[in-house]
Amino acid sequence: MDDKDSLFTISHNNENNELNSSDINSDTDVLNNNSEHTVVEADSAVLQENNEIKNTRRYDDFMYEPIGFENPHTASNEYGYYDSSEFYETKQSKNGKLITVFLALTFGALILLTIVCAIIDLSNSANFFDEYTPSKNVVLYRESKPKSDDKMLEKDKTGRYTTEGVAAKVRPSIIEIYTYSDKSMVNRLNTGSGIILSDDGYIVTNAHVLNSEGYHIVKTSDDKEYSAEIIGRDSKTDIAVIKIEADNLSEAVFGDSDEITVGEQVMAIGNPAGLSGTVTNGIVSAVNRKIRGDSTGFEMNCVQTNADISPGNSGGALVNMYGQVIGITSSKYVSSSYEGLGFAITINEALPIIEELIDNGFVSGRFRVGITLIATDTKSSREVVEKELGHELPEDFYGIYIMEIDENSKIAETQLEAGDFITKINGESVSNHSELYNALKEFEIGEKIPATCAFFDEEGNPVEYKIEFEVMEDTSGDY
Repeated sequence: MDDKDSLFTISHNNENNELNSSDINSDTDVLNNNSEHTVVEADSAVLQENNEIKNTRRYDDFMYEPIGFENPHTASNEYGYYDSSEFYETKQSKNGKLITVFLALTFGALILLTIVCAIIDLSNSANFFDEYTPSKNVVLYRESKPKSDDKMLEKDKTGRYTTEGVAAKVRPSIIEIYTYSDKSMVNRLNTGSGIILSDDGYIVTNAHVLNSEGYHIVKTSDDKEYSAEIIGRDSKTDIAVIKIEADNLSEAVFGDSDEITVGEQVMAIGNPAGLSGTVTNGIVSAVNRKIRGDSTGFEMNCVQTNADISPGNSGGALVNMYGQVIGITSSKYVSSSYEGLGFAITINEALPIIEELIDNGFVSGRFRVGITLIATDTKSSREVVEKELGHELPEDFYGIYIMEIDENSKIAETQLEAGDFITKINGESVSNHSELYNALKEFEIGEKIPATCAFFDEEGNPVEYKIEFEVMEDTSGDY
């Protein structure tokens, strides 16, 4: 057998699926003995390698192809046989590359998707915080009001000012008043407001703001301060006039309080709690209210308003929308029990008193009894009196309780003592300030006035007695 025939027989033995190792060894010996054929030696090496592969794998018949029918996709060597291991390795290599590429693309897509989602989330978060939290990049703009050409001060067709116009017109006519015990100005007693009556320094205010023994400072709207002198005061009406040494002051314009109508818009301007030039507004709630002062009991004609009137507003102005002063505010006429219930002395009732105070320093026809009293016509006042006495009053007992008696008064010369009661004046029952004043005004100064008085004995029973006394002309302004 020829060496080449032996090689062909070994390579293409289709009858046996497995090579016989002894045949292979025999053929190998033949090849080794033929040293002249170098190609055979190379083929022997190839056969030896194939022998190792075939010892580890099993091949089916379809995996072998005859020479001359080489499949360009499967043939991998110059001898025309098909090496299945190379096919698997090539296919696995290609598949591996495809899988690697696929995984890389998938992983890259996931990373890209994650980045996009993160950007969207951050964008939404930024929008959220921009909406609900302050941003350092926010720029706030301010605009000035349009330059005024006095439109705020212009009147409408009826001649009324705007609220801004009223404030601008009237505030320069309102001053602050500070009352001190002496010139050291260490101990401040009261604060209040005032209305400038004339450009040379006459000012109207409330009597209770002032102190006859005190020292008074006036501060104008331009922050200038002046010492003030009391010209006259009337405690019954709670009106007083003071004077400062000044010129070219902005004097107020006074209206006619008889023309006030319910529902009319009004403004209160004063110095509540030391806050100068405070402006509040409201309406006229009622007119011609007869209101009695909480300390003097003197009845005054007042206008009722819901504009805020607080302590410190005393002596300030109630003005209409024409910029006219129609009332003088007073905390003495303000209800402490109800919200939004304030009163101002009508200017028509106040002006005659103001004029007389300027002319005389007091109101003529005023009289003074010389007593400090407590009424017994209300539950609260009766409780105060009962506390003073130390026992309850009989239900049918009424009168005015005497707290103090002025030792310089005519009534101090009678049997009346502090702790007693005046129950009747000239036979008319009296139980409060107004009833006492109405009974006394029927008598002239210096005329004898009969009165019925009473005190309680140790057993709590009232004991009556009668006196006669005279009232004195009041030029001090005190009640």
